[in-house]
Amino acid sequence: MKTLHLRVSVRAGFTIIEVLLAMAILLLGSTAIIAFLTFGSATARHAQLRTQATAAVEAVVSEIDRHLFVYENGELGEPRDLVDRPVPGVDGVVYTARAVVNPDNEREYRVDIEVRWESAGVKRSKSWSMLKIKELPFGERLRREFIEQSGGFKQISQDAGSSGDSE
Repeated sequence: MKTLHLRVSVRAGFTIIEVLLAMAILLLGSTAIIAFLTFGSATARHAQLRTQATAAVEAVVSEIDRHLFVYENGELGEPRDLVDRPVPGVDGVVYTARAVVNPDNEREYRVDIEVRWESAGVKRSKSWSMLKIKELPFGERLRREFIEQSGGFKQISQDAGSSGDSE
């Protein structure tokens, strides 16, 4: 009787092509992940810088509201130039603000603002203009109404306390 002998070759493992293909897929995936992380980091830094710039601009506008018009003898004077004033809360940044009256309306002013700073040894600046009306800022008007004219918050609270005692 004749028996057939089959040769069965059992090979365990991966071929070199399969290993190279798996490494290429892994390399492509990790490269994409690193690119997304880099992009996300740059976007976060850009957002942080924009937030800081917005805070600086708001600080400059607030300073201009408080110091542009001088309040003397119960009246607002002419606007004064604010030259090379430090931006509150930001080191190494200064601003200059100059007001120009509108010839058609003497209460209206165009305020030209320039902010200057140095970054990486390069002097930089940014300029913009805004319109201002010659008036006391809201906070100052409120302070004057409550503190100077009515005797302050203590007087108001005392009046409220005495009206409760009479009942």
